[in-house]
Order: sequence, then structure tokens, then C-alpha cells
Amino acid sequence: MIKSYKRILAAFSLSAALAVAGCGSAKPSESNGSMNTTDSQVTDTSTATKLKIKTSFYPMYEFTRQVAGDLADVENLVPAGVEPHDWEPTPQDMAGIADADVIVYNGAGMESWIDQVLDSVKDRDLKIIEASQGIGIMEGEGHSHAHDHGTEGEHSHEDEHSHDHGTEGEHSHEEEHAHDHGSEGEHSHEEEHAHDHGTEGEHSHEDEHAHDHGEEGGHHHDHGGLDPHVWLSPALAIQQVRNIEQGLAEADPEHKDAYKANADAYVSKLEALDQEFNEGLKDSKRKDFITQHAAFGYLAHEYGLTQVPIAGLSPDQEPSASQMAKIIEFAKENNVKTIFFETLVASNVAETIATEIGASTAVLNPIEGLTEEDIAKELDYIAIMHQNLQALQAALNE
Repeated sequence: MIKSYKRILAAFSLSAALAVAGCGSAKPSESNGSMNTTDSQVTDTSTATKLKIKTSFYPMYEFTRQVAGDLADVENLVPAGVEPHDWEPTPQDMAGIADADVIVYNGAGMESWIDQVLDSVKDRDLKIIEASQGIGIMEGEGHSHAHDHGTEGEHSHEDEHSHDHGTEGEHSHEEEHAHDHGSEGEHSHEEEHAHDHGTEGEHSHEDEHAHDHGEEGGHHHDHGGLDPHVWLSPALAIQQVRNIEQGLAEADPEHKDAYKANADAYVSKLEALDQEFNEGLKDSKRKDFITQHAAFGYLAHEYGLTQVPIAGLSPDQEPSASQMAKIIEFAKENNVKTIFFETLVASNVAETIATEIGASTAVLNPIEGLTEEDIAKELDYIAIMHQNLQALQAALNE
């Protein structure tokens, strides 16, 4: 009831926000904002116009800023230290979205608020980029939704890593991105947001997810049973980066070569990260790990592991007494010595299980947002993924 009330209030607030936004152009506009770039990024200071981009939460922000370089002002909607599953936009956030040129979001049910917001701005010239477009979305708990990933134990990194990505040189943005956004002047929100997922591995959101995310009152932050955590597989993060590159090139064709060069540079780093995970985990003594919530299905699947989640797809889901008993039994039978918890949510449940079985706890970070400590240490997606690799290697070889 509280969530429904918040959405009704947000809908009224958005009308006011749109009125404030007025008839301002949604094309690239003057911006005094700044954004850090890497040495490998292509920048362009020949024009004072920059795209104004809003991103839904941290991984989308990081991937987008890596592709955009100095050509855009990229702002993240979910503040640092805030768990994104339950976050909803304020009237100020929605006014900013209405005034933006581009919005980048993950999709697959991660952003429960996205349909309401996009429906409210459908008449505006807003480029919509769903970063998970074209990726086979798995069901929760690590079960396959689209490409029939098979059981975790039968995983082949070479087979999986293709995902039908094809080689980088054969990568088809038209098939992968396929929203079909069309030209900016022909932008149709209904066609764009429908995304025509159909042909990608027979991935049917119409049946299971419908990209409506259910009725307004049906949002329970369970992602409709689908696992949205695709960014935790470096191989799939590459595809998300390519989708973002394609979308920015469509929004700002003048700088498409710069976006491609920036994306190529970042993809090279992600490919190296993927190789590090593959080499670092392939000879592990054990293949299963217990984690606080079911965020690591794609990572586990990619590298031949099995996640055993204490709770479901959302970190605010509490396990039942019977679920706790099963996890404890599994941990004892399999001599599990590490229980993983995560940043941004309380670690009480993980600590309870660890105490019960005499195990230790460690962080396995779903990178749904940065903490203030992460920011102070200047950590980013790749740095935190390296920490995750080290944590997995330690736990899987005890």
C-alpha cells in the first residue's frame, strides 16, 4: 500500500516536474558539469554542447561514462550508499529525466519504476537505452530463462561466453540493441519500450515479464522472477557497454567514432577481466558458494560455479526458517567455511549462519552501488570485480 501511494504521488509530482521542464530542447545542451575520463578515452572540446544523460544506478553510470568520455554530462539517479532495488525517483529526479537527452537503465526488472517514468515522458525527445537488451535473461536462483544455460556443473566457458555474442568484429548492434529506436525524429516510445525482445534466443518477456513489470500494485521488487544482475558477468557487461555505445551513437551521430573508440578501450579492459575470472576460477577445489542474495547467477554460470543464495533476488527478502535450516544443513554437509554477505544491506543473516556452522564471513559485492568508503578509495567496477575474484578464490580453495 505504501509503495502504491508513493507511485501515485510520484505520478502527480511528475506532471509538475514536466511543467517546470517546459518546452526546453532535449537535444545536447550547455552544461557546466564535468566527468572524469580515463587516459584511453577520446575527448572532443570542439563544441560546447554535451549530451545530458541520466543513468539508473551505479553499473549503468560507470559503463556510460566510460563510453561517453567528455562528450556528455552523466548523472546517476541512485545516490551513493543507497540500495537500488527499493529506490524510487523523487519529483526532482523526474524533472531531471524529463530534461535529459538520454536515459540508460539496466532493464530485466531491476528498475521497478522505469515504466511509469518512461510513460510520463513518452512525448519527449528522450533517447532510451536498455543496457540488457539482447541478453538472454535468466530466471531467479540461477535457472536459465532464455538460452538454456543448462546446469551449473555442465558449464562450458567457451560455449557460454559466446552467448551468441559472436566475436567482437561480428557484433551486430542492430540485432543486439533492436529496440527499434529508429532515428531521433521518428522516436516512438511504444515501439521503443516494447523492445521486441522476441527473436533473441526466443526470449519472451511478453509471457513472463511483459516489460510492464506487472500492475502498479504488483511491484514487490522480485523482478518478476527474472534475474537482472547481468553486469556481474564481465562477458555480459561487454554487451551492455556495446548497447550503450550504440544508443549514444544514435543520440549523437556526430561523435559516433569517439563513442566507439571509448567503448573499444573499455571493452578491452573487460575482456581482460573476463579472462582473469576464467583463469582464476577454473581449477578451484570447490564450485559452490553461499551468498546473501541471488545476485551472482550470471557470474556463477559464466565460470562454472554454483551460487547457493540465502535469500531471493532482492536483498530485502528474508529467508524463512526452513530455508535457513536447509542452508545450514548444506553448509555443514559440504564443509563450507565462508558465508558471503554484501555491501549496502545488513549482514545479520549471513553472520547468523556463519556462527551456527563455525564459518567466517566475507564480502562478495553485487556492485549495485558504491559506498562512501568505495568512493574515498576511488574504487570502480573493475576494481571491485577484482576484489570479488580474490574473495571467491579464497573461499573456493579453503
